[in-house]
Amino acid sequence: MFEVLAEPNRRLILDLLREEERPVGVLVDALGISQPAVSKHLRVLRDAGLVEVRVDAQRRLYRLQPEPLREIDEWLTPYRRAWSKRLDALERHLDEMDDDTEQPRRRRR
Repeated sequence: MFEVLAEPNRRLILDLLREEERPVGVLVDALGISQPAVSKHLRVLRDAGLVEVRVDAQRRLYRLQPEPLREIDEWLTPYRRAWSKRLDALERHLDEMDDDTEQPRRRRR
């Protein structure tokens, strides 16, 4: 899954599909790459279960499937907690440093 998400154009496609389902042509215009390249990215995203296609007359509409992303989010939760604790500790340390360095200014005569 991380290999699939590592590619910037695929992440952009997911960002666009997060808003609403879209046809390939709209994705091509938004990404500024060829239609065959967008189709290849969509195939990889489909194979990973991240997007789904729906046929509407002669158009294929793609939409985001967020379930696999939830699995990643759940896996990342303990790491997020660890970083949060470290950032909280850094914030406390910086606050203490500010308290230690703040001294009343003496007036020059």
